[in-house]
Formats: sequence, C-alpha cells, structure tokens
Amino acid sequence: MAEIITKSEETTKADIIPVVSEGQPITLSFAQSRLWFLNRLEEAPNATYNVSVALEISGDLDVAALERSLQEIIRRHAILRTRISIVNGIPHQTIATVNKFQLKLQTLKNPPLERQQFLQERATAEAETPFDLEKDEPIRVSLWQLSPENYAFFLTLHHIVSDGWSMELLFQELSTLYAAFANGQASPLPDLPIQYPDYAVWQRQWLTGTILETELNYWKQQLAGISSPINLPTDRPRPPVQTFRGGRVPFQLNASLSQGLRTFAQANQSTLFMTLLAAFAVLLSRYSSQDDIPIGVPVANRNHQTESLIGFFVNTLVLRTPMEGNPSFQDLLVRVRQVALDAYSHQELPFEKVVEALEPERSPSYSPLFHGKNLRTS
Repeated sequence: MAEIITKSEETTKADIIPVVSEGQPITLSFAQSRLWFLNRLEEAPNATYNVSVALEISGDLDVAALERSLQEIIRRHAILRTRISIVNGIPHQTIATVNKFQLKLQTLKNPPLERQQFLQERATAEAETPFDLEKDEPIRVSLWQLSPENYAFFLTLHHIVSDGWSMELLFQELSTLYAAFANGQASPLPDLPIQYPDYAVWQRQWLTGTILETELNYWKQQLAGISSPINLPTDRPRPPVQTFRGGRVPFQLNASLSQGLRTFAQANQSTLFMTLLAAFAVLLSRYSSQDDIPIGVPVANRNHQTESLIGFFVNTLVLRTPMEGNPSFQDLLVRVRQVALDAYSHQELPFEKVVEALEPERSPSYSPLFHGKNLRTS
C-alpha cells in the first residue's frame, strides 16, 4: 500500500531547473500567493501564520557553533533570506544576497521560581510577534541562558516559507551541523541543486495548458455540488470571522487498540490513515445527520527533487466521503480508499486553484469546501 501511494504521489513531470538569481524579484508559488493574500486581509499586523518552536537545552552549549549552524542553514536555503514586495501590483519574493543572521544570547536573572512563568510568557510572545514580510527575514531566533548549563531556544518562521516537513528538516540539519561545527569539522551536508524559488517559477510554468485542464476537470467532477457547511450541534454559534482560537483535547490510543486498527487496515488493503479517516467521517455524519462529508487532508506534495528543501510545499486535498446508502464500515472503507488514492494522483493542483474553479460560497467564518480536517498519519 505504501508503495502504491508513493508512486501515485510522484507524478511524472519535467525536472525543476535552477533559474533563480539572487537580488531579482521572483514569482511566488500558488500557495505562497494565497497565504500572502490571506495575510493582507487582516487590517493589523498578525501572527496567524507563525510557526513556532520553544525548547529547553541542558548541558554545555557551544553558542558559537549553534550560531554558525543557523547561519549555514539560512545560507543553504534561499527561502529563509527572502522578503516579499509588490511589483506592478503582483507580490514577488527577492532573495537577499547577504546573510546577516546573528544569534543574540540573553541572560535570565529571575529567581528559579519565576523561570517557568517566564518561559511560557516568552514562548507566547515569540509566537505572537508578527513578521513584516516586506522588511523582515521570515525566520526569527532567540536564545536565553537560564543558568550555566540551561538554555531556552525560541525559533519562529512564517508559514509562507515553511511547513511541517520543513520544520523537521530544519532541526535535522541543525543537529547535523551543530555536531560538526562543535567538533571543529566542516559541514557534511551536500549543496542543494535547486531552491524553493526555483520550484515557484517551475510550478507556474508547468501547471498550464493540458496539465492544468486535466487536473481542474478531475476536481470539478469530484467536488461538483458539494454540500453546505457540516452542521454540527455546537454549544456556541460560529463567530462571523474566524479567530483561530480553538481548543485542544489530547488523548492517546492504547497499544492494543492501535495494533487492532493496524491489523484491521491491513486486512482491508488500506492504511491506518484511511481507516481513521473513515471513522472520522462516520463521526461527523452521525453528529450532523449529513451523508456528504468533505474532509480536508494536508499532503506533503514533495518528490525526490524537493524533499531536501525548506519551503511552503504542503497542499490540502478535499476528500469527499460518500456516506449514502448506510454502508457497513468495511464498505465505507473501500470507498474512502478509492477516493484517497484518486486524490493522491491529482495532488499537484493547489487548493487555491480548486477553490477558484469551483467558486463555492465564501465566508470569513469558515474555510471553503471543507469544514473538518484530518492529519495524515504514518
């Protein structure tokens, strides 16, 4: 099954050619353009699309090696040196030719009892500080020394230059580079043959003509007549404008149930993700009394050329789960499996292009086309 999905995700297409030159305005990718537009809809500077990480570090930290590691990552990934500006009414990104990053070390002098409160407040402040994408580089790092061998590390990127895969990649590279530099060695990482702005230019050149028409036709047919928002019996009315101030309820599945789900998925020629997606659709259908359940699913949208790049590649697919006919769960899983595999083979079309083509009813109160979202699991 994993092999099937991998093959469907890596569609045949021309290689991305490095064309970008530093200091010149470069087109945004489709995903970047949409995020730029949404960001500009907010009247005041906002941190809605900040991606933040806060870590406590214990031990003898080599601050110079850490700074050099971050400088090398920013040098390697041109997207982390970009600023966005309007050229003839269209947003473009420009790569800075000079890497000016410096890691400022600050010392916390508060008594130990106040440390946790400080860390929480500092993490919140870092996450909620907006970027000015026209003036600021889209990465921000701060380091605080809490005691001789304890540090707090805060890193924030704007989503327009990153995604979940990018964050994992960044910390993998940071770990590798720090280990090398702290031991007086050179960087062991190979040079990158292409950069994210190369992908942005390629995407707009490739997704045209017959290719664009084929992708649009699939999604128009798949999502034709999509229903109105899922009417869940909430305890409060939906706000007129999304605030993104949601809650979180963490829970874990025990080992026995997890293994049972994997066994069930395998027996039905499906993945664990597909099984959980089907269960989620059943839940939404039960509470809403609706049998047309569109669910948004993020996909990495990468191939062998882009898997080593930091950038905003993630795309959202709308998996429309047909619940009509009161199917058994196994029959429903067959439907979900086919819907998912078909969608994976058409994942190149950016979500924003799907929305443009279908022209659904729009509201600042909810996202278009789907109102439930499910993360893929491995």
